[in-house]
Amino acid sequence: MKNILSGLSALLALSIAFSASSCGSSNAVNEYKSYTATAHVNSVGLFYAAEGEGKPVILLHGNGGSHNDLETTQRELAQAGYMVYALDSRGQGANPRLPEYHYKDMASDVYEFIRLEGLEKPAVFGFSDGGNIALQLEVMYPGTLGAIVTGGANIFVEGSLVPDFERELLAEPSTEPLVIMLQTEPNMTVEDIKTIKCPALIMSGEHDLILADHTRLIGENIPNGEARIIPGEDHGSYICNSPKLTPLILGFFDEIGY
Repeated sequence: MKNILSGLSALLALSIAFSASSCGSSNAVNEYKSYTATAHVNSVGLFYAAEGEGKPVILLHGNGGSHNDLETTQRELAQAGYMVYALDSRGQGANPRLPEYHYKDMASDVYEFIRLEGLEKPAVFGFSDGGNIALQLEVMYPGTLGAIVTGGANIFVEGSLVPDFERELLAEPSTEPLVIMLQTEPNMTVEDIKTIKCPALIMSGEHDLILADHTRLIGENIPNGEARIIPGEDHGSYICNSPKLTPLILGFFDEIGY
């Protein structure tokens, strides 16, 4: 926790620490034919990278990040026989910045992307904010997804974060749009996530910014959900261009037959 918060001079930096502090670029060579494009949904553009063939998997990055944070997982899932779409969420990555952000808008964006691409019950992996978006999507549009995997997601703010981080995050109102979203959203309830019917693997690191009890709260209240705490890991250490993530996802896919 000390290492994560050290050097933060503003809440914008805190926002990036929350969801992207461990993320870097992968320099691996892409063995598969792939492409990049921009999908236009809900009056915004969503830049994305696509790779592979087979059952569809959507990857969603964390707050202030981009699809590049998950390019190792993108490549490895494509090599494992999946068609992978790694999106930049609205106003982030390669997309023009916006004056405000809301998880429900981002969930609607991904839903419209799924419709635009004609994807049939895709699986979604979401890191941090991306996990929040995946859960919110299935709450808003039941039956859309075939599976959900999250790392470091939360369904509400107060009481979901480790105390030191929560105090720092909520110390005073921010003027930075992405931080405002972190301070005030998501606003889902346990009753909301009980409506999620697809299989779901809800993960967090042993040393995460998300409380282990909150991770268990989510996983245990999704009817076909499970919670898993990853030993020795923090918020993004096993996710951001890490070879540790793909085996976790593939193991879950094998378990549920996806």
